[in-house]
Amino acid sequence: MPEQIIKRKSRGFICINAHPEGCRQNVARQITAITSGSTGPRAGMRNVLVIGASTGYGLASRIAAAWGFGARTLGVFFERPTDGVKTASAGYYNTAAFHEFARRDGLFAASMNVDAFSDGAKTQAIEIIRKEMGPIDLVIYSLASPKRVNPRTGQVFNSTLKPVGKPFTNKTIDLDVGKVMPVTLEPASEQEVADTVAVMGGEDWEMWMDVLLAEGLLAPGARTLAYSYIGPEVTWPIYRDGTIGQAKKDVDATAHRLDAKLRTKLDGSACVSVNKAVVTQASSAIPVVPLYLSLLPMALKSRGLDEGTIEQMRRLFFDYLSEGAKISTDEAGRIRMDDREMRADVQADITRVWPDVTTENLRQLTAYEGFQREFRSLFGFELEGVDYDAPVETDVQI
Repeated sequence: MPEQIIKRKSRGFICINAHPEGCRQNVARQITAITSGSTGPRAGMRNVLVIGASTGYGLASRIAAAWGFGARTLGVFFERPTDGVKTASAGYYNTAAFHEFARRDGLFAASMNVDAFSDGAKTQAIEIIRKEMGPIDLVIYSLASPKRVNPRTGQVFNSTLKPVGKPFTNKTIDLDVGKVMPVTLEPASEQEVADTVAVMGGEDWEMWMDVLLAEGLLAPGARTLAYSYIGPEVTWPIYRDGTIGQAKKDVDATAHRLDAKLRTKLDGSACVSVNKAVVTQASSAIPVVPLYLSLLPMALKSRGLDEGTIEQMRRLFFDYLSEGAKISTDEAGRIRMDDREMRADVQADITRVWPDVTTENLRQLTAYEGFQREFRSLFGFELEGVDYDAPVETDVQI
């Protein structure tokens, strides 16, 4: 396919295309964040499986494992390649760049562009791990999807973003027009709660781990982490206490079951890592959260506490997952990577400003413009150092 000049296309707030060179630069910068100041690969993991590996925390985890530890990685994701007219998805370009840099630096990388919920994905992963890798030291589960087909029953589940029990009213940013406005969400039905748990809960994570255990493909001392979020009280009705929160409680319960299995059989462990709120396609779709994500960076940066996705994963992997590192957890057994976000002084800043934010002062009182830039950068746009007037090859291969 001839090279093309790619300009950002949007439907409302959402980008519907991606820039391959911008995505490539995103990956390159994350690699630099992991290798900067490093004296070489750390010990602690040789073979790593990342389920949900093409964007966000999953991609950052894969980069941290590969360039921080020299680990062989297998990434599982579901992304759109180019069809000759549309660009590929950002996650597809991210992964293509990951492979390019892994080849350059002599790192083994295998990827599967499949429905991670399917039995076929698990069978394919088993073959790759057995033939090309070795027993897995670390499994990261970082999957976010609006829909899941149960491979055993064929039943289709769709997740919803709703409160539970009673309606919830607060204010949010209408991202299509950049206005602060009230939003009221009606409560989910029992079926909607159950369906969201089926999609976003721990069942598929446990299926993956059970298959790997049964096939003897987990190394002695193997660990697995699922990523989660709790957040501040202002978001609890829609998040922690809402449909997603019910799914996350299921993930917590799954972690305890898996931890018991792994400790008994491999002297391994399983736990949940509660990560900091960051701008992602998923988080931007949750009412109230965009306003929170526009206020949070100001409170963190003023104290020198802000972290991007890769900085969070550098801290998680280097401080908690390196050989000999001591994992400290909260009373529920979770790693709290949101410790800086949830500091009382940080949250007090947000609580103080929140009631005063209006459409008219949105850009003065918040970092909304930074939120917009960060969202667009997820698709490879508005990055410094990228010539958006230069033609680029859009049909890249993983």
